[in-house]
Amino acid sequence: MSETFRMSSASEVVTVQVLLFARFAELLGAERLAIELPRPASLQAVLDRLLAMPGGAGLPPRPLLALNQSQASPETLLEDGDEVAVLPPLAGG
Repeated sequence: MSETFRMSSASEVVTVQVLLFARFAELLGAERLAIELPRPASLQAVLDRLLAMPGGAGLPPRPLLALNQSQASPETLLEDGDEVAVLPPLAGG
């Protein structure tokens, strides 16, 4: 007897935790969001989802992004459980 195995829906999506700071958290009404995206998912896909949310139009089109506490480019691919931070412009003095 042969069995067919299907990939579960859990393996077809990536769930990431998105951290928002300062004005970005105010715009989206949360400091932390869980976002599910279909695989393959990139940081750009997270940004696109945020821009489409209520308040998201106030985000800059290319904010500083960090993946698991390291700066990353929008093309960077995501794994399930990753932490994405969307950072406001940094000022130094």
